[in-house]
Amino acid sequence: MSLTSRLPYTVQIPAKGLRLYEKAPDYAAIKLNVEEFPLRAIASHEVVVEIHAAAVNPSDAKAATGLMPYAVFPRTPGRDYSGKVVAGPDALIDKLVFGSSGDLGIRQDGSHASHMIVEADALVEVPQGVDARQAAGIGVPFVTAWEGLRRAGLPAAGETVLILGVNGKVGQAAAQIATWRGARVIGVVRRDEPYAGHASGPMEVIAANTTDVPAKVRQLTDGKGADIVFNTVGDPFYEIGQKSMAVGGRAIFISVVDRFVTFDILAFYKGRHTYVGIDTIALSSIETGSILKALTPGFAEGVLKPFPIVDSAVYPLEDAYAAYQAVMGASRDRIVLVPGS
Repeated sequence: MSLTSRLPYTVQIPAKGLRLYEKAPDYAAIKLNVEEFPLRAIASHEVVVEIHAAAVNPSDAKAATGLMPYAVFPRTPGRDYSGKVVAGPDALIDKLVFGSSGDLGIRQDGSHASHMIVEADALVEVPQGVDARQAAGIGVPFVTAWEGLRRAGLPAAGETVLILGVNGKVGQAAAQIATWRGARVIGVVRRDEPYAGHASGPMEVIAANTTDVPAKVRQLTDGKGADIVFNTVGDPFYEIGQKSMAVGGRAIFISVVDRFVTFDILAFYKGRHTYVGIDTIALSSIETGSILKALTPGFAEGVLKPFPIVDSAVYPLEDAYAAYQAVMGASRDRIVLVPGS
């Protein structure tokens, strides 16, 4: 029976994908076996997606090294995906979909395979004008950016959003969302370089190695400071971010290098600041799908744009080790696995 036909829920589909059997002591030692295995029979609320493309995220590699104690073994890694529904409710068969998850690839088998099981309610249709590889790259960065801004209070037109690490993928996604909503964005980079992504409005970029960032932010905002500080880097930019906040400002944290910083309690309560911590691995596939559905109109209208996927950043499953090493080597490209290549 062809996998593109309407398969009964009881039919098991042969899949091919990466398998992790134990945590690795470090990134270089990650063992990614490519194996064939049957998918279990799906429940009535689930579908099978034939994977067309699957991004590799830093969290995929981190989970392989045991940094996430709730990660199960053995499993197939991979949080982000795009593909076609080949089994499940009739209305969904052959739909081109994409998605992401905090569960997939961590607590259950994920997307670095030819086929994957996921809840039907988690699926998001691929917007017009977005191809499979681009759709696979949307997931984690845009979900993280949206969830951070949502929980901090989505920026309004005229507000200032300071993004620390603006040229990272989450930073670029946050800049896109903030300018889409009419906010003014100031981006901070480590060394002098232009903004690398898309934006729906003008942006200013400050190089931290040559500029007093808080002083420059105050200058650009007539002394007020930033209404939202989105810190994608963590402790290396913690102090400049907090010194750049407006009274009543909100700070978003998603990452860390060294987990401890000097916390100025007086500045915190006198500034009436709000701190928001974001961990997208805590979000289920359905919760993540809900976020992507909120973003889809932006992609359909062209005000949000997926990351470009260059040919040199596309890997077959058999070269997954090189793909993982590229991600952990701080590649600026969005790395994508293509099972059918």
